[in-house]
Amino acid sequence: MFAVGKKFLSHVIPGIMRPLRILWNEMIGFIFLCVAVIGIPKTFQAYRDFNGDPDKLFRLLLTVLFTGTMLGFGLSSFWRARKISRS
Repeated sequence: MFAVGKKFLSHVIPGIMRPLRILWNEMIGFIFLCVAVIGIPKTFQAYRDFNGDPDKLFRLLLTVLFTGTMLGFGLSSFWRARKISRS
């Protein structure tokens, strides 16, 4: 009885895990892209407020780094989901 269940699970689990991994990567990518979109106005605001002051420069660099990182993570997650779906 357990051998049949084990054989069943060995066939079913791979078929379930692949779509779940794709969906997980797409959901995480969407969240990262939403966070990046939220950071874009702050980046433009920091750019407009920049006047050469070191504090303003730090704020500008920090917002650019944050927005770029979130955008990179989001795109990377979608690319990973596409790679999984094609294999």
